[in-house]
Amino acid sequence: MRRRTFLSVSTAAAFGAEPRKQAADHQRPKYHFLPAANWMNDPNAPIFWKGKYHMFYQYNPNGAFWGTMHWGHAVSTDMIHWKHLPVALAPTPGGTDKDGVFSGCAVDNNGAPTLIYTGTKPEVQCIATSSDGLHTWKKHEGNPVIPRPPAGLAVTGFRDPCVWRENDAWYMALGSGFAGVGGAVLLYSSPDLIQWTYMHPLFTGIMDAKSTAKGPVGTGEMWECPSFFPLGDKHVLFVSTQGGTPYFIGKYKDFRFEPEVQGHLDHGAYYAPITQLDAQGRRILWGWIPERRSSQAQRTAGWSGVLSLPRVLSIRADGRLGIDPAPQSRGLRQGRQNFLNIAIPDGKPARIPGVSGDCLELRAEIDPGDADEYGIQLCCSADLIDSTPIVHNRSLNRLSGAQPHASQNGNLMLAEGETLRLTIFVDCSVIEVFANGRMCLTERAYTAKPGNTGVALYAKGGSAKLKSLQVFEMKPISADRMTT
Repeated sequence: MRRRTFLSVSTAAAFGAEPRKQAADHQRPKYHFLPAANWMNDPNAPIFWKGKYHMFYQYNPNGAFWGTMHWGHAVSTDMIHWKHLPVALAPTPGGTDKDGVFSGCAVDNNGAPTLIYTGTKPEVQCIATSSDGLHTWKKHEGNPVIPRPPAGLAVTGFRDPCVWRENDAWYMALGSGFAGVGGAVLLYSSPDLIQWTYMHPLFTGIMDAKSTAKGPVGTGEMWECPSFFPLGDKHVLFVSTQGGTPYFIGKYKDFRFEPEVQGHLDHGAYYAPITQLDAQGRRILWGWIPERRSSQAQRTAGWSGVLSLPRVLSIRADGRLGIDPAPQSRGLRQGRQNFLNIAIPDGKPARIPGVSGDCLELRAEIDPGDADEYGIQLCCSADLIDSTPIVHNRSLNRLSGAQPHASQNGNLMLAEGETLRLTIFVDCSVIEVFANGRMCLTERAYTAKPGNTGVALYAKGGSAKLKSLQVFEMKPISADRMTT
């Protein structure tokens, strides 16, 4: 993540950018959450508090570009429909967060909602509390509560706290890394969220020494946005680095983490994931869906960045991470179309008659047959020249989209006789794909024309078969693309 300098602005500026222009923008999602205007990135501090879901997020009220990091704030009763609230945290001129309020988390400290976040520059850890139901926040007078990295450690970063209660103490996992070694998560403990003691690395990775990327995050020498939590009888750690979101599943004992399984949370436009527990105790995953278009296009549009739909995490029978769309999204379904047993011949894609739209949920099951490559094409133009493919390649064991990320591909191997099962959410320029309950792929589709909304089937190197397809039209969460 880039970190820049604070520019003073008023909270009133947060949502004032050309609402008519936003409402007419056919690229702007209709049922995903995003601010009314300007830039957003990392989701921060999701918490279920007294019957409502609160979401904070990295936000620049000055425009659709990175900088001036504040914490935006929204509230929901179902994690789908959101209401914008005033900015929760802003940099304090001359304070420890004067150059930006960076990412963090929220905890319930004996009835006192508390935010723990990174202030910059330099990177330090701070806290803030609310006494009026999470509407306004007071920063701790003694900030920063962690003023510097541990003495004697050559760290490559020091940010994005993840805090939890364990027995009679608080613990913090902090994103970091060791110069020349790799990304790391540093472990701290505290009796009161104010006095913190460094313990040791919770887990350390290995950087890509051959990487030509710039900066420690790009090479894996620094891990951002750690999340660490119990799931089933295991513990899960995930971080953000090298443009991706690796996860690790393993054992947590004596305050050290030993991974046994690893993978990626998502294989596309997805970063800075964070989790929370919902009202039913399920572990819910959120992530930032960044843009895949030029910075000038983002500025011209007046908005940048989207929050993913909520995803439910589980530990599968094979020990890997299960990822499924949260059932709350079903409440957006309107019309329904059903298709059964459609042959997908080798060759040119075939458009499915009567299926189109920029707000859809598709649930498909495809038998690979003898095809080497097969799948669904979305956002198709009438002549099928323009489209966004979601394609499974059997020889590569890869599910990919229009912009494959080579470092994260290659993990969808289907067992003998296993069909490809896809749940796909199309929301204007956002496409979220869930495959066989164990893989996700998030795509961006910037169609040149509003009418590029068709759906087609595709096979190459043999024929495949669409066993079943359900298509649901999805209801927008607001009348004007403004979310609230």
